[in-house]
Amino acid sequence: MTLSAGRDQDRRMHIEFTRFSADDEVEALVGFLTGEEWPFHAGRQEPEAVRRRAAEGVYDDEESRTFWIVVEGERAGLVRLQDLADDTPLFDLRIGRAWRGRGIGTEAVSWLTGYLFAELPCVLRIEATTRQDNHAMRAVFRKCGYAKEAHYRQAWPDLDGVRHDSVGYAVLRDDWRSGTVTPPDWDDER
Repeated sequence: MTLSAGRDQDRRMHIEFTRFSADDEVEALVGFLTGEEWPFHAGRQEPEAVRRRAAEGVYDDEESRTFWIVVEGERAGLVRLQDLADDTPLFDLRIGRAWRGRGIGTEAVSWLTGYLFAELPCVLRIEATTRQDNHAMRAVFRKCGYAKEAHYRQAWPDLDGVRHDSVGYAVLRDDWRSGTVTPPDWDDER
């Protein structure tokens, strides 16, 4: 399955979202996930761990779907949709270092939001969490209509053991439909 997202004509960047195939793309997945550091994830993954998780269906089963982000014919990133049987799925987004800063994250989050709401009528909201210092991802959430809903202090350790704050964002189906953002009532306590 290949689904496309267009960019404005000035950039002329063609982005496709191609579903990962556990039958013949495991080694490509291993190469992608182990080929570089992921500063806001768990660092570099072990190849055997990726292969084992692929064999267990972690990347593609009833609860999850994984899509390659293909830009101009090259695999630039990966989107993993999770908890698909729930009314509040999550996602993991990784953009390869060489492709960062080009708006691909914004395109991917916009695409996956529309995909989840269109494909899964039971989905009421989509959640995501990132480290507080991941300013690029936080900007993507805001651009895509996600509202900040949570702030978890010292909840996300990095590879050196330094604990960072974690922030949670979500988009509601009703807000997505109407093109609005409904922030939570942060001052609801007396």
